[in-house]
Amino acid sequence: AAKMFKLHHLIQQNAEELAKLATLENGKTMMESLASVAKGNETVEWACSLPHIAQGKTLMVSRGVQCQDQLDPVGVVASIVPFNFPIMVPMWTVPIALTVGNVVICKPSEKCPMTMNLVAKLMKEAGIPDGVFQIINGQVEAVNGIIDSPDVSAVTFVGSSKVAEIVYKRAHALGKKVLSLGGAKNHLIANPDRDIEMTAMDITSSFAGCAGQRCMAASVLLTIGDQPELLEAIVKKASALTPGQGAHNVGPVIDAASQQRILEYINNAEKSGCKIILDGRSWAEREGTWVGPTIIVHTNPADPALHDEIFGPVLSVLAVKDQEEAIRIENTNPYGNAAAIYTQSGGVADWFTQRFRAGMIGVNIGIPVPREPFSFGGMYGTLSKFGEHDITGEGAMRFFTTRRKITTKWSKFETGKKEEDISQFK
Repeated sequence: AAKMFKLHHLIQQNAEELAKLATLENGKTMMESLASVAKGNETVEWACSLPHIAQGKTLMVSRGVQCQDQLDPVGVVASIVPFNFPIMVPMWTVPIALTVGNVVICKPSEKCPMTMNLVAKLMKEAGIPDGVFQIINGQVEAVNGIIDSPDVSAVTFVGSSKVAEIVYKRAHALGKKVLSLGGAKNHLIANPDRDIEMTAMDITSSFAGCAGQRCMAASVLLTIGDQPELLEAIVKKASALTPGQGAHNVGPVIDAASQQRILEYINNAEKSGCKIILDGRSWAEREGTWVGPTIIVHTNPADPALHDEIFGPVLSVLAVKDQEEAIRIENTNPYGNAAAIYTQSGGVADWFTQRFRAGMIGVNIGIPVPREPFSFGGMYGTLSKFGEHDITGEGAMRFFTTRRKITTKWSKFETGKKEEDISQFK
């Protein structure tokens, strides 16, 4: 934990350099990259408290019999991370896994391999011993090698649902602990009593921030009844965003394949009769891999853009007649990462939060990422989560440890003068 204190300080000192690297290899705006460094460092901060949080319990359960438990490290663990957050997602797992006593192997995305190399240098400066934290670069072969290694006891993965399931099944078949987080199709629901200004600002940030390349991004907005004033406000705010990597900018998407995929969804939606009320396709004419914020209004609930993870700055909007229809659509979505309700009514908020089929829920918050000690993770039984526990906070502490239970009974007690039979305590 003392080394984590030093690492926390070093990350703060080098935040700008780390952010520049993340922006260089991922395309984020500098503000987004700085925020991701700070968010990752929150987990380092929480890891510093683990000597107090990860203590076991001891209890005299009957005369002469004591039970205790303790959290032991798993051993060698692996963290396989995606391109969209080159520092934040690795820092969700690595500091916790190290502090509870494990050796950690990190496999960054081949699209963004540089940022974690600088983190590794900072770890060495903080006093992390050689070999305790390692980086392996590569693609499928590297991932399979990590999972198949008999020395690796636990695996975490963050990425697409298709690959998350493959990783989960491969590791699970080998009897390893595995937590594999997949994609999302997050639904935001606007009740008629929502605050227009706050809701419009929050939804715009949620769907357009980080170029829509995050598993917590808004994908679908369900309005209860027609809400033209809200849509007008969202369009106004989103249309003010410009391409670039500074303030009030939206950065490029990761590569040409992603750009093409996003544009195809927009084109196909338009061909099927959807109305494009904000069109970001003109950004693709610029040099690079740009797609501007795009808002699609649907009338057919079966439209693919309402169901598939597009992973770009695209918001699909569908008007529904009432709360029941809204929750039915959200519940039948095969993903289960996040959902949010916008309302000024506590009763409406409670009704939705108790019925959402999602692991992370927001009330007037479109990106409901929990802060430690609360854990990040989608809902079991969905395409957003395969495996055990959650990936940050207390969920990660449990994942990266094994709880051992010890029950003890002694036949004699040492009193300092002579041995006394246990029968006197009965």
